Amino acid sequence: MRVSIVGSGYVGTTTAACFADLGHDIVNVDIDQDIVDAINAGQSPIHEPGLDDLLDEHGSDALTATTDYADVRETDVTFLALPTPSRDDGSIDTSIIEAATETLGATLADKDDEHVVVTKSTVIPTTTTDTLAPILEDASRKTLGEDLHVAMNPEFLREGTAVEDFQHPDKLVFGTQDDTALDTLYDVFAPLIEQTDAPVVETDIAEAEMIKYANNAFLASKVSLINDLGNICKEFGVDAYEVADAIGLDDRIGERFLRSGVGWGGSCFPKDVNAIIAAAKNKGYTPALLEAAVAVNDTQPQRLLDLLNDYVDVAGERVAVLGLAFKPGTDDVRNSRAIEVIEGLQNRDATIVGYDPVATENMRERFPDIKYTSSAAAALKDAVGAVIVTDWDEFATLDEEFTTMREPVVVDGRRSITPTPDITYEGLTW
Repeated sequence: MRVSIVGSGYVGTTTAACFADLGHDIVNVDIDQDIVDAINAGQSPIHEPGLDDLLDEHGSDALTATTDYADVRETDVTFLALPTPSRDDGSIDTSIIEAATETLGATLADKDDEHVVVTKSTVIPTTTTDTLAPILEDASRKTLGEDLHVAMNPEFLREGTAVEDFQHPDKLVFGTQDDTALDTLYDVFAPLIEQTDAPVVETDIAEAEMIKYANNAFLASKVSLINDLGNICKEFGVDAYEVADAIGLDDRIGERFLRSGVGWGGSCFPKDVNAIIAAAKNKGYTPALLEAAVAVNDTQPQRLLDLLNDYVDVAGERVAVLGLAFKPGTDDVRNSRAIEVIEGLQNRDATIVGYDPVATENMRERFPDIKYTSSAAAALKDAVGAVIVTDWDEFATLDEEFTTMREPVVVDGRRSITPTPDITYEGLTW
């Protein structure tokens, strides 16, 4: 099929590359010329395992990028994969996707054939039907249900495993009551359904929008619950990971997302949980459990710093922060737990030395005045303390590097390393 995707962030670029790999002809539209040039050169504009290979294979061939919306007229369906950032009150800002929808609609006004538009961005229930569809219909001068069709297809891609998640989905959600849109979604995803036998959930648009929020809210709450239990385990001297291994055997609970630690961050969980809380409150309902999940998550970085305070006074001293990305496998530092850890250390007048395998430059934009090193060993040298915030695999191999610390105090927020008699070790929740 001929498919266009507006937006080339994590979701848009990954979706475009994976659709091309399924055999479709893809046009990726973005306003950033540098990103367009990178995709056409077969280079990924983001760090995502497996994406470089797909773009190298399909870039400028089955997948082309452009800043010109006119190319969407040659496609059958357009996916909107644009950011919906948080406002200060937690609600989402839809101005970017609204502007893109208006431009898309104006472009489609000159297309004679039918066109399907699918919301891929995460938006509050009814956004597609009550906000985007009227903009699209007005700008295109087309009639919904006749020559213009809309749908919602939420994404469930985790940064660091986005390509793998796309290629091996737990589910596909097709939200629409429009037969043409539904048939188009089946046509686009047919190769993937055949390859994986992924279950397809057919639902209305608002339900599809809510499924994404419910998915992330549930997972975020699960992480906060295991962190709360881990904090209790810490008080009793109980190994929280042994407890989690046992309860994970209960098929009503499951073993995934049961690693207690410094909490969740990134672009999805914080934004989506806060957005659905704000949306519920706007309707007159206060989701107390979700608010509690956020509260638990917000306390974890402070607990990590409090443990470090138990052993050393960091004022004027060198402290190593290992792991700056919000999770391993990505260079994304948005809402990384390391941000609050660094801010807390700055408030304590520490000399901070950060290290991350791929996210250093992104964190440098946020904290240009702290020191950064090119290796964990260099960050640890002469430090009076170290905090592990992201569980990169390479941290598990650290051993003699800790002996170069002036005071080998290690507070591990992810259970990344194996304690030895040579270091003073504290796990955050165990």
